[in-house]
Amino acid sequence: MSKTTELPEFSTVMLEVEGAIGQLILNRPEKLNALSGELLNELIEASEWFTSQDEIKVVVVRGAGRAFSAGADLTTFAGAGPDPTEEQRLEAADLGRRAADALTDTRPMTIAAIHGHCVGGGLVLAAACDLRLAASDARFSIPEVDLGIPLAWGGIPRLVREIGPAATKELVLTCREFGPDEAKQLGFLNRVVAPERLPAEAKELAERLAGQPAYSLELTKRQVNAVTEESGSTAGSGQDAASLLGALEDPESLAKMSAYLASRG
Repeated sequence: MSKTTELPEFSTVMLEVEGAIGQLILNRPEKLNALSGELLNELIEASEWFTSQDEIKVVVVRGAGRAFSAGADLTTFAGAGPDPTEEQRLEAADLGRRAADALTDTRPMTIAAIHGHCVGGGLVLAAACDLRLAASDARFSIPEVDLGIPLAWGGIPRLVREIGPAATKELVLTCREFGPDEAKQLGFLNRVVAPERLPAEAKELAERLAGQPAYSLELTKRQVNAVTEESGSTAGSGQDAASLLGALEDPESLAKMSAYLASRG
């Protein structure tokens, strides 16, 4: 590595590096990689570390165990301590946006390799990556409205850019599950592959990209990201945290959340 030879160690994400290719692994398999505050903070740190390593050109983002990610850990919104301040609650609710932005802003190209469930905030993190592959048995859903909360973390502008406004409205508001073939047809996925082929396909794509000049990779990524920001900016997504907290004070939203959680035990 150009700046350090040691990989940083984290509790809820795991990093691997082989030559110019890195792996960023969501590592809470016993919780289906639910996105806790600790995981989101470590994801931000890991993204910044990869950016600092000049020799790394591509990072594959994947989940350990049976799923890419089951979505946000709802305790993330509570803030620190038994009686958090309003500032602490806003900061906790904003962590997901910051983590998604960190992935988007990572200097290396990022490839999301999706298997199992990719839900809510997990889908937003996948959308924050540059390219996306999914196993043919992966399942996608955006259940936030059924939970009584809005889709936050910059998810709306990211989805509108990838799949268009009509599909975004339908999938976000109906909360229905959808499969990888539909996700590819909508433009969310680059490829759908057999489950047993997902690691190899992600590696092959990463190796193909890593064989290109770093200058062209980084310039193309910056140019495409600049154009997508013009077509659907995430700059205003900092207000998403306040929207999340507002839902937790709305009686109808709270009733919806209680019913959803009760239906799942």
